[in-house]
Amino acid sequence: MMIAELRSVRVDYSRGPALGPIDLTLAAEEVVALVGPSGCGKSTAMRLLAGLEQPCAGSVERSIGKGQTSLVFQAPTLAPWLTALDNVALPLKLSGLSGEAARQRAEDCLAQVGLKGAAGARPAQLSGGMAMRVSLARALATDPRLLLLDEPFAALDEITRRTLADDVLGLWFRSRPAILFVTHNVEEAVYMAQRVLVMSPGPGRIVGDIRTPGDLPRPEGYRTSAAFRETVETVSRLLAASLKAAA
Repeated sequence: MMIAELRSVRVDYSRGPALGPIDLTLAAEEVVALVGPSGCGKSTAMRLLAGLEQPCAGSVERSIGKGQTSLVFQAPTLAPWLTALDNVALPLKLSGLSGEAARQRAEDCLAQVGLKGAAGARPAQLSGGMAMRVSLARALATDPRLLLLDEPFAALDEITRRTLADDVLGLWFRSRPAILFVTHNVEEAVYMAQRVLVMSPGPGRIVGDIRTPGDLPRPEGYRTSAAFRETVETVSRLLAASLKAAA
C-alpha cells in the first residue's frame, strides 16, 4: 500500500530550480533513506511528502490523513520550559487527548526510548542524544503511519549516532510506520534503510535506487559484513558519479 508519493514533481524557488523532476514512492512499513549532496533538495522532498510544501509541477499523493505524519529534525526543537514528559505529551494534548491519558502515553513513549527516569528533566538538562530521544518519543506518541527524519543525528557523535540508529529500528519494528530518513552519511543510510535513494546535485533527481541486503533491525556485526560494505561502496560510487557529471 502506498503511503506517500511524488509524481514528476518539480520545485523552483526565486533563486532557481531546487528539485526535480523526481518520482518517489513510500510504501506502508517501508524504511527508505535519501542521500545526496548539500542543496540537492532532500529536505524539500521531505516537506512535500509531509504536506508542508506544494510543488510547482507534478503531484503529491498521500493515502493518510492529518495527524498521521510525524517529523523529527536535526535540532530536537523541544520547548525549553517543559519537562521531557510534557514535551512528549504536548501533541497528544493538542489532539484532544485528556491530560491523564496523554501523560500515561508520554510515559510509555519515554520508556520505549530508554528515558523513563528523565521524565522530569528539562531540555537544558539533557545531553544531545537524550534530547533526540525525547524528540523521537514525541514523534511516536501519536502513533504515526509516516515518520520523516531530517538528518536527526547530524550533530551527534558517532557512538551516539549508532546507538540511536538501533533505537529507531527497534521502534520501527514495534510500530511499523513508513520512514523516510534523510542523511549525508552513506553507511548510516545503508544500515538503517531497506532502500537507499541517491540524489544528484541540485536541482535534485533520483539517480539510484539501491535495495540493501538483510532484514531490519540489523543483526550484530552487520556493519562488518561483506554485503554491507559492498552496498556502501555501490551507493558511494553513484554519488561520486553524479557529482562528477554535474561538475
